[in-house]
Amino acid sequence: MNLELYQRVVLTVDQPQYNLKKGDIATLVDMVPHPAGRENGYILEVFNAKGESIAVISLPQSQVEPIPDNALLSVRLLAA
Repeated sequence: MNLELYQRVVLTVDQPQYNLKKGDIATLVDMVPHPAGRENGYILEVFNAKGESIAVISLPQSQVEPIPDNALLSVRLLAA
């Protein structure tokens, strides 16, 4: 998968430690090579529906994918 910096991406699995769910959208802000040669990672910034930054998280590449062309955005409340 070839993602670019500042591309919007979608989470492929729930991230309960961040109160995020599969299908939530984030912006790719950095790519991090794994120091031991295993799966590389991404640093993502998550924004609320108003465009305010609410989190910066790191995930393995396998838990992120490009937003599909036929995706539809929706709004959900962030769990406390």
